[in-house]
Amino acid sequence: MSEKLVLVFVLLVIYQFKHFFADFPLHGKYMLRKFADDWSFLGPLAAHCSVHAGFTFGIVLLFTRSFMLALALAGFDFAVHFTMDRMKAGKKYLGRFKALAGKEFATASDEAKRGNAYFWWSLGFDQMVHHLTHYAIISCIVMR
Repeated sequence: MSEKLVLVFVLLVIYQFKHFFADFPLHGKYMLRKFADDWSFLGPLAAHCSVHAGFTFGIVLLFTRSFMLALALAGFDFAVHFTMDRMKAGKKYLGRFKALAGKEFATASDEAKRGNAYFWWSLGFDQMVHHLTHYAIISCIVMR
């Protein structure tokens, strides 16, 4: 197997761990305020995206030794993550859809059930965008 192919798989695994840690264990209570309707979402969302960008900065720097590339790709990760998470959280956007659970789903109206489907599609779209962002970053590292 070529060295570059091994590097791709190593980076894919690293980015899966990065995504898990940044989106779940390191996603603190303060960051949950990113769902606010007013402009108070800005700080919490920026904090959350900074965790993602910080991990990307470290990973890129570790594998390329290029400060400028690490800074650029961390900025790219921050910008895409910020935009996607705001779309997912904002009640004017994809955040208007709600997940239904258990008995809630069984007794929900057809409209609410459609919203439930759209919630899961939105979540899937969000995750796809984050993974595609990682693939783009990985390609920049590998093709350097």
